[in-house]
Amino acid sequence: MNDDRTNDHTDSTETAEDSPQSELSAMNRTLVFDKWDPSGVEVHDPGIQRYINLEPTASMHTSGKHAKRQFNKSDVFIVERLVNKVMRKEHNTGKKQKVYRIVKDAFDIIGERTKQNPIQVLVNAIENSGPREEIVRLKYGGIAVPRAVDTAPQRRVDSALALISKGVWKSTFKTKKTAAEVLASELTFASNGDMRSFAVSKKEEIERIAKAAR
Repeated sequence: MNDDRTNDHTDSTETAEDSPQSELSAMNRTLVFDKWDPSGVEVHDPGIQRYINLEPTASMHTSGKHAKRQFNKSDVFIVERLVNKVMRKEHNTGKKQKVYRIVKDAFDIIGERTKQNPIQVLVNAIENSGPREEIVRLKYGGIAVPRAVDTAPQRRVDSALALISKGVWKSTFKTKKTAAEVLASELTFASNGDMRSFAVSKKEEIERIAKAAR
C-alpha cells in the first residue's frame, strides 16, 4: 500500500511540474502577427527545406543585417522575406509598414477561406512556384546557344518569392480587389498548384523552355 501511494504521489508531482513548463513555453512562443503559430508548419520538399526559415522574431525587421553576407538571406524568416519582396515594386518601395499590413490582412483572408495556417499555405506556394530547371546562354564562336541547367535550391526560393510578388503587382491593376485580396488569391492558387496563379504558370513556362533546350 505504501509503495502505491508513493507512486501516485510521484506521478501527481511530475504532472504538476510539467504543466507550468508547458504553459510557460506556450506563452514564450512567438506568433506571427500575434495570431499564427509557425511551429506546426512543414516543408515537404527536402531540396529547399534548409533554405526556408520558420523561426519568427519579435519584430520582422532585420534591417538588412544579412545583406553583406553571401547566402545568409536564408536565415531571414520566410514571412519577412515575402514582405520585403512585395515592398520592392514602385508605390510600395520602402513602405514596410504598409506592406506589413497588406500581408497581415492577406493571411487573415487565407485563414478564413481555407481554414489552414497561412504560413503553411505560403510554404506550399513556394514549393510549387520555384522552377527546378531554367536556361543559360552559352557562346560558341560568337553564337549564343541556350542550355538547360538545374536551379540551385536557394535560387528556387528566391525565384518563387519574386514570381509571387510580381503576380500580385500585375493583378492589382484594373481591378476593385485590394492588394491583400490579390495576395491571398495568389498564395492560395499557388499552394494548390493551380494554373490561375501567375507564379505557377510562369514556373511552368520557364521549365518548358528549359526542357526544349536540353
